[in-house]
Amino acid sequence: MPHLTPRFCINDTTLRDGEQTPGVAFTASEKASIAAALQAAGVDEIEAGTPAMGEQEVAAIEAAVHAAPYARVAAWCRMTEADVAAALRAGVRYANLSVSVSDRQIAAKYSGGRQEVLDRIARVVPLALDKGLTVSVGGEDSSRADEDFLQTVLDAIAAAGAYRFRFADTLGVLDPFTTDATFRRLRARTDLDLEFHGHDDLGLATANTLAALRGGASHASVCVLGLGERAGNAALEQVAAAIPRVGLGSVRTVMAELPNLAEVVASAANRTIPHGQPIVGETAFTHESGIHVSGLLRDPGTYEALDPALFGRERKILLGKHSGSASLRDALHGMDVPHSVLPDLLVRLRAHAERVKRSVTRDEVMSLLAVAAE
Repeated sequence: MPHLTPRFCINDTTLRDGEQTPGVAFTASEKASIAAALQAAGVDEIEAGTPAMGEQEVAAIEAAVHAAPYARVAAWCRMTEADVAAALRAGVRYANLSVSVSDRQIAAKYSGGRQEVLDRIARVVPLALDKGLTVSVGGEDSSRADEDFLQTVLDAIAAAGAYRFRFADTLGVLDPFTTDATFRRLRARTDLDLEFHGHDDLGLATANTLAALRGGASHASVCVLGLGERAGNAALEQVAAAIPRVGLGSVRTVMAELPNLAEVVASAANRTIPHGQPIVGETAFTHESGIHVSGLLRDPGTYEALDPALFGRERKILLGKHSGSASLRDALHGMDVPHSVLPDLLVRLRAHAERVKRSVTRDEVMSLLAVAAE
């Protein structure tokens, strides 16, 4: 039998969990614009919001549905009949029904304990299915749940007719090794599709997401730019780019659309994209170090494992304190500059960069060259 490379689904929750980032609020038109950009980027599923917030949010989710007609647009709901009704008013065909599964959260939220969790699943999932919704069930705080009870929940979900279970590392407490082992056990125990939703409290959300996919998950729940509660979620652009790069499989994501998607979301969120943000940051494919640039000019693969053209971007070489003679010669290419001037010019360049604490512009280099050539 030929080896088949698995294709993983990217499920984006920027419009739901991403909007829960402290201080972030999207208008209905912004939600529609983001949904359209997500569709253009080939995102498989768009979690467009929480309809139980009210009719204004219902209308915003409906706008996202119309803006992304070729993507699966889902509503996030609690495991209640009222939330299902609100999702139907929003015009979605997919619903992610969430229920707490850790004993700590169950004790705080449900007077009926574990049995109430199971009863809600048995009652609400079939109701949503009868209303024409395709249903996924999310287990809030799955990473702190009792493993035996989690298996009981999985069995209840399958019996109720849902097709997928979302394992949520709600507090971001996992590490990649535990995540991989957990999903191997889950995959061996259920035929449900498995999704991982990771938070970044320890800076491990992307790593944990990749570990979950390696262990048996088929869906990755992500946010553009890693937006989300507290420290955020796994970043869509990082997960989508890493899946094929590390040899896990393939995604439908259109990589060249990721920079534009990031700009659309950053503008709506009123946030600046960090310069060093992987894939979409300003300096992600920018080089200054003399050793690196010397190698890049001979063979880009010496210091680039990712081709910037894949993401619709270009390599940049800047001059600064750490530049070397190769960088300087490249910057002066085509100019008749005496070789004897270059060592002094390089000294002046580095000193100037240290004074101004930024990259040195070409005009500044020309000024320094005029002084060095005197």
